[in-house]
Amino acid sequence: MLDAASAFLVQAGWAGAKRAAVAGDASARSYERLTQGTKTAILMNSPSGQADDPADFIKIARYLARIGLSSPRILAQDLTEGFLLLEDFGDAVFAPVLAKNPAREPALYAAATQILIHLARAPLPPGLPDLTAQNWTEAATLALTHYAAPLIGPTDPGAFTGALTRVLRTLADGPRIFIHRDYHAENLLLLPRRRGLRRVGLLDFQLGQAGQPGYDLVSLLQDARRDVSPGTQDAMIGLYTQALGLDPIGFSATYAALSAQRALRIMGIFARLARNAKPQYLVLMPRVWDHLQHSLAHPALSDLRAACRILPQPRPKILQRLVQP
Repeated sequence: MLDAASAFLVQAGWAGAKRAAVAGDASARSYERLTQGTKTAILMNSPSGQADDPADFIKIARYLARIGLSSPRILAQDLTEGFLLLEDFGDAVFAPVLAKNPAREPALYAAATQILIHLARAPLPPGLPDLTAQNWTEAATLALTHYAAPLIGPTDPGAFTGALTRVLRTLADGPRIFIHRDYHAENLLLLPRRRGLRRVGLLDFQLGQAGQPGYDLVSLLQDARRDVSPGTQDAMIGLYTQALGLDPIGFSATYAALSAQRALRIMGIFARLARNAKPQYLVLMPRVWDHLQHSLAHPALSDLRAACRILPQPRPKILQRLVQP
């Protein structure tokens, strides 16, 4: 009797295709590259009951394609079982391309930033979740519950949540655009045979929502997995603000607020993953801590900076304690 994945591939016309695992991410999803003669495709297995709904992937993939961007074509689907058969974008992921040739960083990041400018100008698709400043604050409290609490014990979250909510409401609660939410060098691919904005392939966008201009730019430039040069960061912020007519001084405060929220949330997520037998993400924690400290240094975040002093710096001994039962 065929397993569910094999049965899906039979129905999709890919019976007998060679299957090879493709590196995934921190989610429960898994990926395989299928090869059938000269054709390839990607099998995504997104188990039911998870936060990432494959129906959302389809909806957003179609939206991105409609506005002239490169998202994988959906070749076949079984939403009941959680299978999608996707167009194969190849292996030219930004992160390994840059590891081999760091001199390409300005050009690739400029291409990625142009995508964000295009998204900021595009109409929002209907039905996207629109999270409030309070929702964003609740997401960032993962830094207290999963990072700080195992190290220093439970704390009163009042000062932390109050300061972060005020910062977000004051500095980052304006007009909404589509945000990818996980926009970084491991979810972007170079598609050299395509032209213009379509030269960048987009992945892992199923949690996209209506959010703040600048959030994805923070995600791109303050990447938990790789250091982006200060020169590239400054150039991309300048490109983004100039193209969208944003006040650079005001945007710097918005950028710092979004950066702080994102870094706090990621620290909590990495700590939670470490407790769930995925300690490999802890090696990234010092970089995320540096991002947090840089954002907290902004004068507009002084109250949040004071509230975050309860968080221990992720030195090696601290990180080791996060994996202990």
